[in-house]
Order: sequence, then structure tokens, then C-alpha cells
Amino acid sequence: EIQEIADYVGDSYYLSKIAKDCEENIIVFCGVKFMAESAKILSPEKTVILPVMEAGCVMADMATADGLAKLKEEHPNAKVVCYINSSTEVKALSDVCCTSSNAENIINNLEEKEIIFLPDRNLGSYIQEKTPDKKFILWNGFCIVHEAIQKEEILRLKSEHEGILTVAHPECSKEIRDISDFIGSTSEIINFVNNSSNKKFIIITEEGVLHQLRKNGEEKEFYIPYGKMVCRNMKMTTLKDLYESLLKMENKIEIDEDLRLKAYNSLK
Repeated sequence: EIQEIADYVGDSYYLSKIAKDCEENIIVFCGVKFMAESAKILSPEKTVILPVMEAGCVMADMATADGLAKLKEEHPNAKVVCYINSSTEVKALSDVCCTSSNAENIINNLEEKEIIFLPDRNLGSYIQEKTPDKKFILWNGFCIVHEAIQKEEILRLKSEHEGILTVAHPECSKEIRDISDFIGSTSEIINFVNNSSNKKFIIITEEGVLHQLRKNGEEKEFYIPYGKMVCRNMKMTTLKDLYESLLKMENKIEIDEDLRLKAYNSLK
């Protein structure tokens, strides 16, 4: 329902850029807190509302500013690259913020050979495979939805559906990535499936992407491991929450300006 009435649907960085570039001064972010914070970091002059303030990201919460500060002291020559799925405080301590689709390019363009990557160890290990000349210090964080997928479940689906293609997000573990036919961000997954002549796909990422896939490919079949991959926090926002947040103009994102400027330097 939220996707159907939204003006824009996409990943967090894309939506934050849309929020920055659009003419409207009130942005309602139907997602989790780090997404709304990213929009506010890029657009401080706009009112950014998060309908459900309790909608956090477990993976983002795994990385702490204090822990990162200590790690930076231990590796003074390292560049800090944080995934956009990070808190404002972590972004403020990072040199650059990346998405799953641009992380490889960003890290390849860094002169430094030592990289602190956080919070996702799975995305970090995937980028490490793509940039073998770099030395990675990986934070031990992960997405609980992607981490839960077991290799045996994917092999079972493959055995039951001849010719099926396996499509995975890089937040999956290495053993899942290694048996996948395509690995990419949410938008890359959508583009791959839309442009593929194949008719059957195993989709290994949060099942919200199925709404867009089914709109674009009604003749195609999609299978999710275990029948569901749900991020409960992403699903917290209901139409009622959205309505009430607009009606009352509540749950506005506020960020200290000094902190925002530091985070902006990594995100811009």
C-alpha cells in the first residue's frame, strides 16, 4: 500500500537525492530512521518526517561511534568507508559514505590501501573480492534478514525449478553469493530481472522488491527463500501512520548542525 501511494520508490540514497532535488519542502520518508536522517543531512532546510520514529535498522545500530573512533585510532592510516545503512554519528566519523551499487567504484578511487568498512561485513567482503589490492578491516555487522538465509534452502529451490536464476543482494553471506547467478543492489536486481529473458527467479533480498518486479514482469515467476524475507522495521509504517504524521506534522527529524555538517562531508 505504501509503495502504491508513494511519489518515489527506491533505495535510500536515491530517495535522499530526490528529496534534495525536488521542489517540495516537506518530505515524508516511509522507511527506517537512517534513511530519513540521510535526507535531512542532504536537505537541512526541508522538513523531513519519519512516520514511525521507532523504525530503526538493526544493522545500522550494530556500528557505534565510540567503537569506530577506537578503530580509527588503531588504524590511523586507514580510510573509513561506511555503508549508507549507518547512523548519522557513524557517517560523521567516516571519510566517505557508499551504497551497495557504488561501493566498488568509490573504494577503487581511494589512494589509501587500508579500508575500514562498516557496518556490513557481508557487503564489505563482497567489495573486498572486487578490490583485491586493498586491505579491509571489516566491522562485524550484518543484516539479520539476509544473514538468516541458508545455502541448503537455495539449493532446494534450484533443484525444484529447472532453469531458475538466483539473484542475490551483496548483503548476503559469501556462501549464498557464491551460488548466485547475479549479485546486485535493489535497483540492479530490478534492472537485471526486467532485462532477462528468463521466466523464473529466486530473489534473495527483502521481499518488498517483489512489488516492483511483479509490476514490470507479470509473466515471470519469483521465489523467496522460506516463502518470505521480511524486514519488520521497514514494514512498520502503515497508511494510518502516514496520514497521521501529515495531519499532525509530527515526528520531524532533527540533527545537530555540527554533526550534520560532518556527516554531510561523507555523504555529499
